[in-house]
Amino acid sequence: MEKPTVALVYQAVQALYHDPDPAGKERASVWLGELQRSMYAWEMADQLLQLKQDVESCYFAAQTMKMKIQTSFFELPPETHIALRDSLLSHIQSLKDLSPIIVTQLALAIADLALQMASWKGCVHTLIEKYSNDVSSMTFLIEILTVLPEEVHSRSLRIGANRRTEIIEDLAYYSSTVVTLLMTCVEKSGSNEKMLIKVFRCLGSWFNLGVLDSNFMANNQLLMVLFQVLQRDETSTNLHEAASDCVCSALYAIENVDTHMPLALQLFQGVLTLETAYHMAVAREDLDKVLNYCRIFTELCETFLETTVKSPGQGMGDLRTLELLLICAGHPQYEVVEISFNFWYRLGENLYKTNDPALHGIFRPYIQRLLHGLARHCQLDPDHEGIPEDTDDFGEFRMRVSDLVKDVIFLVGSMECFSQLYSTLKEGNPPWEVTEAVLFIMAAIAKSVDPENNPTLTEVLEQVVLLPETVHIAVRYTSIELVGEMSEVVDRNPRFLGTALVLARLPLEKIAECLSDLCAVQVMALKKLLSQDPSNGKAADPTVWLDRLAVIFRHTNPIVENGQTHPCQKVIQEIWPVLSQTLNTHQADNRIVERCCRCLRFAVRCVGKGSASLLQPLVTQMVSVYQVYPHSCFLYLGSILVDEYGMEEGCRQGLLDMLQALCMPTFQLLEQPNGLRNHPDTVDDLFRLATRFVQRSPVTLLSSGIIVHIIQCAIAATTLDHRDANCSVMKFVRDLIHTGVSNDHEDDFELRKQLIGQAMGQHGQQLVTQLMHTCCFCLPPYTLPDVAEVLWEIMVFDRPTFCRWLENALKGLPKETSGGAVTVTHKQLTDFHKQVTSAEECKQVCWAIREFTRLFR
Repeated sequence: MEKPTVALVYQAVQALYHDPDPAGKERASVWLGELQRSMYAWEMADQLLQLKQDVESCYFAAQTMKMKIQTSFFELPPETHIALRDSLLSHIQSLKDLSPIIVTQLALAIADLALQMASWKGCVHTLIEKYSNDVSSMTFLIEILTVLPEEVHSRSLRIGANRRTEIIEDLAYYSSTVVTLLMTCVEKSGSNEKMLIKVFRCLGSWFNLGVLDSNFMANNQLLMVLFQVLQRDETSTNLHEAASDCVCSALYAIENVDTHMPLALQLFQGVLTLETAYHMAVAREDLDKVLNYCRIFTELCETFLETTVKSPGQGMGDLRTLELLLICAGHPQYEVVEISFNFWYRLGENLYKTNDPALHGIFRPYIQRLLHGLARHCQLDPDHEGIPEDTDDFGEFRMRVSDLVKDVIFLVGSMECFSQLYSTLKEGNPPWEVTEAVLFIMAAIAKSVDPENNPTLTEVLEQVVLLPETVHIAVRYTSIELVGEMSEVVDRNPRFLGTALVLARLPLEKIAECLSDLCAVQVMALKKLLSQDPSNGKAADPTVWLDRLAVIFRHTNPIVENGQTHPCQKVIQEIWPVLSQTLNTHQADNRIVERCCRCLRFAVRCVGKGSASLLQPLVTQMVSVYQVYPHSCFLYLGSILVDEYGMEEGCRQGLLDMLQALCMPTFQLLEQPNGLRNHPDTVDDLFRLATRFVQRSPVTLLSSGIIVHIIQCAIAATTLDHRDANCSVMKFVRDLIHTGVSNDHEDDFELRKQLIGQAMGQHGQQLVTQLMHTCCFCLPPYTLPDVAEVLWEIMVFDRPTFCRWLENALKGLPKETSGGAVTVTHKQLTDFHKQVTSAEECKQVCWAIREFTRLFR
C-alpha cells in the first residue's frame, strides 16, 4: 500500500465504528488491517495518539502500537528504540484520563517493549522513580506494573528462555519495591474501590510470576487488607473478585509449602476465617461471591493436598479444608461444586498411589458425602422432557461427574456403593428424576463392579429390561446406558441381548437372510426418499437411515473360516446401488456425504476382502465426485480401502491410480493462500491415506511419480498448528523413513532402503531445516515428541549425513532478537547438536528439543 495521510486513517477508523452500511464497515476493517501490517503503521499510530481526537482513534492507535511491538518489533532499527519508549511514556501520561482500555493497550505496548529492549535496564526501577511521587500518574504506573509480569510468558512474544531468565531475575530484585509502592497506594487512597482493585490485580500478577519474597509478604499489611475485604459483607462484586483472584494466585504461588512456611501459615489461617462470609453470601443469594469463596477454598485444598495426605488432621493438614469444600458441594447450584472437581481427582490419585487402608479409611466418609451430593446435583428438572442432553452445560457437568465418580469410587468400594444405590430404588418409590440420577451414577461405576457370580448385577439387568412402557423416556435412556456399561454381565446373560449382536451369533447361512431383512427396512426408506420430488429444490435428509445401516454393519462381525463366503457380501452388493445413488444425489452436502462414507467404511470393514467387486465402482465414483466437491471423508474412505486391499497384488495399481487422482484436487486446494490452515481435515485425511499406503505397499508408493509431491506437501504441512493434522503429517514422514530402517526380512527391504535413500537425498536437508524451524517458531510444545520421532528415524537411517543436515539447519537459526537480546549462544547450539546426534534412544532427542526450543519461545 502507498503511504496514507493521517486524515485518511482517521476517516477509516470513523467508518469502522460509525458507518451505518455493513459493507462500508467491512471495507474499512480490511483496509485498516492492511495498514497495521505495513511499515507505515508505526508513524500513523504515533500521530493519531498525538492528535488525541477521540476514544476510537486513540484506541485503534494504541492497539496498533501494541500489536506492532508484539509481532513486528524487528522492523525498527535499534537506534529508534529509545525514542519509541519515550514517545509511548509521553502518550500514556497525556491519555491517562481518556479511557482505561487505551491505558491498558499502551501499558501492554510499554511492557512488551521493555521485555524485548535489552538496552532498557532496570525498567521497573526507572518507572517507579519517574512516576511514583505523582498521584495522577499512579493509575497507569500500576497498570504497567500489572501487565509487565503477565507478558513475561506471553505466547505472542518470542523472547526466548535466556532473555526470560534475565528479566525474571530483574523483576525478583525489584519485587519488594513494587509491594511497598502498592501498600503506600492503599494507605493514601483509603477505601477507594477502583484503586484497591488495581492494587490487588497488580499484586496477583507478581504472585503469578512467582518472584515475591514469601517472608516479606507474610508480614506485609497487604495480606491483612485482602482478607478484611473478603470478610466484609458490603464489599462490591468487582472488588470481591479482584481480592479472590489475588488470594488464589498467592495460594498457587506457595504450592511448594515447605519453602514458603510463614506465608503458607498466614494464608491458611486467613482462608479458614472466610467460612462465615461464605454462609452470609449464600443467605443473600449472591452467587458471584459464593463462586469466589469456592475458588479460594479449592485452591487452599489444592495447595495443602500433600500436607493433608501426609498428616491428616494435624497442623496445616487440618481436615476443616475438606469440610469447606463439602459445604460448597451442598449449594443448590451445580456450578459451585464443579469448581472443586480437579482437587477431588488429585486427592483420589494421591490416595490410590499411597495404597494405605488406614489412610483410605480417614478420607472415606468425605468421599461418601461427596458422592451423595453429586447424585443430587445430577438430577434433571422434574418438568424435563425427552432424553438427557449431553452437549449442553448441564450434560457436560454430568459427564464430568461420571468421570470423577470412576476415579474416586475405589475409596468407597464399587460393589458396596452400587448395592446401596440400587437399594434406594428398590425400597423407596422415588420420583423419576431421582431414579434417573441414581441410574446415572450406577452406570458410572458398573464397569468397576466384579461381575463374577453377582446376583445384584443380574437383578439390576432384569429390572432394566422389564421397565414399564409408561416410564419417563430419560429413565429408559439412562437405563440403556447402564446396560451398555454392564457388558460383561450381558455376555454372561445372553438372553438380554440386542439385534445386530444376536445376528452375529446365528449360523452363517441364516445371517445373510436375516441381515437382508434387517437392511431392507433402511434400504426401502432410502429408495422412497430418492423417488420423492425435492421440496424447495432440496432432497430429503437420508442420514437417519444411513446411520442405522452403519450401526448394522459395524456390529455384524461373524466368524468366517478360510474359504467360506462372507454372509454379508451378497447383502452389501445388493444395497450398493442405493448408496451410490444417495451419494450422487447429495454430493454437494458435506454432512450427508460424510454419513455415506461412514456407512461404506463399516460395510467394507464388515466383509473385508469380500467387498472386492465394489472396489472399482466405488473408487470411480469417489474420484468423480471429489473432482467437483473435495470432501475430505473420501480421502479417509480411501485409506480404509488401502488398509483392506493394499496387500493384494492385483489391487495395488488401481489403489495407486485412486491416490494420484485424489491428490491432484487436494494439492490445488492446499496450495491456495492459507490452504493448509483453512483445511486441516483434508491434511489429516490425506496423510492418513498416504500412511496406509506406506504400511501396506511402500514400494508401490515410493516407485511412483506422486511421492515427490506428497513429500513436498508434508514438508510444507509440518508448520501446521493443528493437533490431528500435524500428528498425521508427522506419522506419515516417520513411517515412510522407517520402512527403510526396519529390516523385517521381507524380500523388498533392500529396494525399500534404496528408494528411501533416494528420497532423503532429494529432500533430507529441506526436511530437517523445516522441522527445526517449525519446532522453534510454529508448533506448541505438545507436538515435540512427534517431531523428535521423525528426527530420530532420519538419524537411524543415516547418522553421519543427519549430523551434517542438523548442523546446517542450526546455522540458519537467528542468534539474537531484534531488541538486541541473545536468543541462543554458540555453546547452546553445539550442546544441542551433540545431545541429539549422540542420543541412544528417541526420548533423549525429545528432551533435547524440548529444552532447546524454550530458547525461542
